[in-house]
Amino acid sequence: MYRDTLSLLGPVLPVVSFLGRLPTAMCQLGSLLLVAETSGSLTTAGLAGGALAAGQTLAGPVIGRLADRRGQRPVVLAAALANAVAVTALVLAALDRAGTGALVLLGVLAGATVPQIGPLARTRSVNLARAAGADDRAVGTVLSFEGTLDEISFVLGPALVGLAATLAHPAAALLTAAALLASCGTAFALHPTARAAAVSKATRTSAAERTRLPAAGYALRATMVLQGAMFGASQAGITELTERLGAPDQAGLVYAAMGVTSAAAGFATAAVPARIALTTRWRAATAALVVLAAPLVLVDTLGGLYAGVVVLGVAYAPHLITAFGLTERIVPPARLAESMAFLTSGIVGGQALALAVSGRLAETHGAPAAFGVAAGAAVACAVLSWTVRVRTREVRSAFAAPSA
Repeated sequence: MYRDTLSLLGPVLPVVSFLGRLPTAMCQLGSLLLVAETSGSLTTAGLAGGALAAGQTLAGPVIGRLADRRGQRPVVLAAALANAVAVTALVLAALDRAGTGALVLLGVLAGATVPQIGPLARTRSVNLARAAGADDRAVGTVLSFEGTLDEISFVLGPALVGLAATLAHPAAALLTAAALLASCGTAFALHPTARAAAVSKATRTSAAERTRLPAAGYALRATMVLQGAMFGASQAGITELTERLGAPDQAGLVYAAMGVTSAAAGFATAAVPARIALTTRWRAATAALVVLAAPLVLVDTLGGLYAGVVVLGVAYAPHLITAFGLTERIVPPARLAESMAFLTSGIVGGQALALAVSGRLAETHGAPAAFGVAAGAAVACAVLSWTVRVRTREVRSAFAAPSA
């Protein structure tokens, strides 16, 4: 099923793109653990972690837009090296017990310079597939493959941070992330496909004149913010419930279990028959989110928690992959990287905001309150999918304009 995708991308690109996006999944938790340990203040740690998320949320689409206009190679190369320096500076400042203001500033810089390898790899892969004459089903397989890589990185990144914190120090995890950024980020930027998948100058100029995206494009950005909110609220609920049950060390394992089933579901998404339209898949995925998120409000045992989140994970990746797939079909080709970065930044922003809000609710009213936020976000996703109209004409015009 994925043989053609691997043949298209080659043996090197998937490896460097995966290792290059792994630091993004490591830095959020790593910065929290590092600053908490060196400063002794959870408030300071939360501010530094929040600053990192804010920087990534705001600057991610800007980096995507620059990549659309200038090409991925110079943008990713500059961002990867700057991000490696910023992360290293954050580590050194934390170890030196710098003040909160300095840590927050470095957190913003570390977030703002994230090279967005995940969304740019997805954009590059789609452009390569379109340039090779791939049909819509093949492009869907490419998006499923990239989505699976994202899900695996989301699971493996925090796990590596936790392992490093246990065996050595959180600083070791962040320094490893900086090394991956410098090496694999550079390799991703310099890979020959960076130039081969670039959008032509004529296409960029034509698309630049069409600055307004279709309404569905903005709805898809909103649904990704809501998806991020589900992640953040679920994390808060899992943390509170495992602590109340006297098993706080299980929180990471529970969240990882959800990620594993999500990755497996994402991998299997490529097998969905092409005759099932993406709009139908979107609505089915959001309906599944509602049905599977609601029971978590009633969970009060560790076994029930594992069962609930493992089942919920089945709906996550299909929803994410479908949102990316619809975006690829309705936005101008020359704005694809920007739009993909918007989706990813929306997840980060939604997760950070929901974690802050639902974390407080969980402390006051227990895990059901946090899981209620997740269920509410799922309902909002479903409302969007059933009320926003993705016109067939928009989809077909995107198919007819492959990137070169």
